[in-house]
Amino acid sequence: MSELDALVIGAGHNGLVCAAYLGLAGLRVRVLERRAIVGGACVTEEFHPGFRNSTAAYTVSLLQPKVIRDLKLQAHGLRIVERRAQNFLPLPDGRYLLTGDGRTEGEIAKFNTRDAARYLAYQAEMSRIASVLRGLVLKAPPNLLLGNFSRTLGELGKLAAVGTRLWRAESFKSAFNLFSTSAGEMLDRWFESDPIKAVLGFDAVVGNLASPYGAGSAYVLLHHTFGEVNGKQGVWGHAIGGMGAITQAMAKAAREHGARIDVASPVREVIVEGGRATGVLLEDGTAVKARAVIANVNPLHLFRDLVPQQAVPAAAAARMKKWKAGSGTFRMNLALSRLPDFSALPGAGDHLTAGIILAPSLSYMDAAYRDCVSNGFSRKPIIEMVIPSTLDDSLAPPGAHVASLFCQHVAPHLPDGVSWEDRRESIADLMIDTVDAWAPGFKASVIARQSLSPLDLERIFGLPNGDIFHGALTLDQLFSARPMLGFADYRMPIPGLYLCGAGAHPGGGVTGAPGHNAAQAVIVDLRRAVGRPSHLAGDSG
Repeated sequence: MSELDALVIGAGHNGLVCAAYLGLAGLRVRVLERRAIVGGACVTEEFHPGFRNSTAAYTVSLLQPKVIRDLKLQAHGLRIVERRAQNFLPLPDGRYLLTGDGRTEGEIAKFNTRDAARYLAYQAEMSRIASVLRGLVLKAPPNLLLGNFSRTLGELGKLAAVGTRLWRAESFKSAFNLFSTSAGEMLDRWFESDPIKAVLGFDAVVGNLASPYGAGSAYVLLHHTFGEVNGKQGVWGHAIGGMGAITQAMAKAAREHGARIDVASPVREVIVEGGRATGVLLEDGTAVKARAVIANVNPLHLFRDLVPQQAVPAAAAARMKKWKAGSGTFRMNLALSRLPDFSALPGAGDHLTAGIILAPSLSYMDAAYRDCVSNGFSRKPIIEMVIPSTLDDSLAPPGAHVASLFCQHVAPHLPDGVSWEDRRESIADLMIDTVDAWAPGFKASVIARQSLSPLDLERIFGLPNGDIFHGALTLDQLFSARPMLGFADYRMPIPGLYLCGAGAHPGGGVTGAPGHNAAQAVIVDLRRAVGRPSHLAGDSG
């Protein structure tokens, strides 16, 4: 085989998207995947005989419509259905809040009529900000570079254009506050009643090891509002066949355009010759050469493990020492003999298709975070439960169901030298007991379970400290600073090396955006000779 144009490390969804776009451009592409299946953290697997579920990523909204259209994912079998209700929040006093199209304001009014009246204004304000930022998702951020005035001056024009768009949308002040304030402070200004603040504020702690009152958590909330399902903005849904149906469709698209995908092919090292990335070494010692090497792995793994240490620029090594990663997530997949029966809303219904939030207030979420910091895990955890088999009967035997539990907060590293190997199942018991307190009899309905600690999420899926975003979505790790200043355009500080995973702009979630954007950079570079000019290779980050 002649030399490859591009080599992608990792067949997670962003790697597959990148490979498909490169193939569309007529480039010769090969994808190397460590696991025996494609998909990364976006997979569907059988975890108990007859029961399949989305093992890690578990719900869909953020997947970019452009990616769906360009790669013709629906023609490759992808079908996404929306939840019949969006969120269900049971409360300790036996009441509940059930949100969704046409019902949210009426549900809020059960608790506070003033909040119900404010809700549309809140949604409009968030939508204005999201619409501007949504337009930035499929573009490289301004590539600001300290110490290089002439280059940075041109990039500042791009940054000014972003500010102008926010100003015209009359949302500049609100957007600035979102990047600097907490979700709790913001929601406290808008609303009075706990239930609506809890439903909205949950998005501020999803995958975020923080309190909803932690600075910057408002942006994490906003990050989760970018999406849509079948043209409906802000809606969450389910991929029929589980999240793996998304990556299977992407793999078909990539192969259709000539990409070769090799599974069970772990990469040991990025080959750097003459200061340039020229290929990889596989674990078995096989060398694979390419004009461009694109890493769909987290930045810590790339610069600490895959790139030879003598080839890592000092600025990149220093940046990785400060890189914050760790989401505090404990993930469970359950096989159920029957649907849960919630005390607040007994029986079957649309609420069981929703994201079921077991965290009745922002103060509860704050206490969960503080308990985790003090003790290593929250004794009263935050749980979102999704039961995808209510929308997709292909996942479980007739009459049975599968459930996803996204549980927080747990520390990536437990105190006092306690290992996750020793504590995993007792924490899993706590999570099931927590659900059982809201839905009596739930524990007895569990046929089997799969429990994934932060350590498991790192070992299996390459999520550093279990971080679903590959790095915290804090102000110093966003936009032009993701993963480092001067290298936010997917071109890493080693010529010929690119980053296409969630550690690049715009961050985590099943979006396909980093893969799409990195592909554009590679295409441009390979058409005019690979990579960043050598005189920029050591630029500071």
